[in-house]
Formats: sequence, structure tokens, C-alpha cells
Amino acid sequence: MGIYKDRVTIYEVAKASGVSLATVSRVINNQSNVTPETRKKVEDTIARLGYKPNALAQGLATNRTTNIGIVIPDVNYVHISNLLSGLIDIGKIYGYQTTLFVTKHSVQDTKDVIAKLITSHVDGAIVFDDELEKSDVDNIIKYKIPLILIGGKFDVSGDKVACISLNYSSCLKEVIYKHIQEDKTKVTFIHSTNEGKMITIIENEIMSGLSQDKFDTMVITDSYHETYYQFIEHFKKVKKGYYICPRDSLACAISNAALDMGLRVPEDVEVLSAIGTKYSVVSRPTISSCDLDMYEVGSIAMRMITKILKDELKEKNYAFNARFNSRASTKD
Repeated sequence: MGIYKDRVTIYEVAKASGVSLATVSRVINNQSNVTPETRKKVEDTIARLGYKPNALAQGLATNRTTNIGIVIPDVNYVHISNLLSGLIDIGKIYGYQTTLFVTKHSVQDTKDVIAKLITSHVDGAIVFDDELEKSDVDNIIKYKIPLILIGGKFDVSGDKVACISLNYSSCLKEVIYKHIQEDKTKVTFIHSTNEGKMITIIENEIMSGLSQDKFDTMVITDSYHETYYQFIEHFKKVKKGYYICPRDSLACAISNAALDMGLRVPEDVEVLSAIGTKYSVVSRPTISSCDLDMYEVGSIAMRMITKILKDELKEKNYAFNARFNSRASTKD
């Protein structure tokens, strides 16, 4: 075992002290309904075993649960990781435990995860999932779980439900329409596997105002390396283009492929990202992108669920608008 002790649990303290779990928890929470002799016995055991109380032990005496369920797609995406960091950091401030449920961009998988969320008896839920249907939302509401929905457009009502909308479309549409007016180069929308409904909604809102001769579409694998090699082949035939990517990591792959094929960015090839993260500014050249602080989105969502739990939330709809940042990968 070395210099480190194995983690001691409340169960071991109760067994070593010869008392119940609830008694140990009362001692930890400094409640008065414990005899002095029992209190000393438990405190001596805690000191001897080196026990550190956790939220479970402290919650046994108060019977207060502060578990927030978080439903998100794959955390490998930077913007999702930023969102999660905001949720967890603010959750810690309020003393909440968080239970993470991860979906895989599958409708059935999302339904399975929602079922697990409901049966886990969480006190509140924050959901950001591109595959969520209104029926899934209604199912959560039916079980009276306080709920924050992030990203999607849902026509929901109820005292315990609130929504955070993420608007990437407005700034992206303005940039693309300006390009079409000033440049004859077609706009190519890049579709990636597992891109989710949010990206599809953004693309549909933009393309709905464009004639068919103004844009093309390409399908790529959701991988930097595979996208890079696909565009190495693409740029053997195509020497100019204006490409809109779901995320900046994929935009970097296209930009790097263009440069490695001897093309100029942005003179020959322009690339921009619908969702910007740290990759937009660390790549060379930097990537033009629509930027939105997902850490702040997460922190606001956790504060909103706190107010719902206390019946104090007045504004049930909160909107975040992305801002376009023109960088070195476009002429804008």
C-alpha cells in the first residue's frame, strides 16, 4: 500500500465503530441527537482510519440530494468539453454532485440514455443532445424532473423547464451572403458523419435562402486525418474554393491540405468554421469562425437549474448569439 492509504468509506467507519451509517453521518454533520459517548467513539474511529467525509455521508443525515444529471454527446469535441467544464465548475460551487450521461449521435442511444436518466432519480437535468426529439423531452417532463434544454429548438412549457438557444446561423448567414454577392466562387458546405442536428439546422437555415447554383455539398468522415487526405486528392483537381466546415478542427485539415498542395489560403482557398474553438486561433493560418463561449453556456445552465430547483427562475428562455471572427483563412 506504500505511503498512501486506500480510500476509507463511511461503511468501514460504521462497522469499526459498531454504529449505523446514519449515526456516523449525524456525527459528521454535527447534529445534536447523538450521545457524547457515541460521538467520541465515532470521531476516534474517523481519526484512526483517516476517513474523509464525502457528499454521500453528509447527505445521509439531511436526506438532501443534490445530483444533477448531464446529458451530452461525445466529449471528444472541444466545444462540448468547454460546456461540460462550465457545468461542473458551477455545480461544485453549489455543492452538487453531477452524473454524466453520454450519447453517440444515435436516436435509439439517446432514448436509452434518457431512460437511464429518469431511473437514476436525479434532482434535475441539463440536456444538450443533437438527437433529442420532442417526445424525449416530454418523457422527462412527465417524470417532473427539472430540466434545462441547450441548443435545440423545442416548443415546451412547464414550470420546471427552461431553454438555452445557441444561434450560430445569423452571423454565418451574413458572412456567406456577403461572399456570394462579391465573389463568383461557389460555397461548398462540408457534411461530416455524426455532425448532429445542430449543424444540420444551421446549414438548412442558410441554404434555404440560396439558389442551387450558389452552393455545393461534400461529405467527409468526422476525422482530421481522413479529411486531410480526402482534400489532398480533392485539390489535385480543384484549385479554388470556399468551404464551410462544421468545426474548426476539420477546417484546419482542409486548410493544411490546400497549403500542402501548393495552393494559397485565402487567395485560392477560403475556409471557415461554423463552430469555433481553440483550434481557430492556434492553427496557422488562423481559421475564420463563428465563436460562442460554451463555458459560459454551461455556467448559465447550471445557475438556471439551481433557480428552477428553488422555484426562483423567472426567465425561461436564454439566448446566446455567436459572433463571426474573420481571421487569416478568409478574405472577409
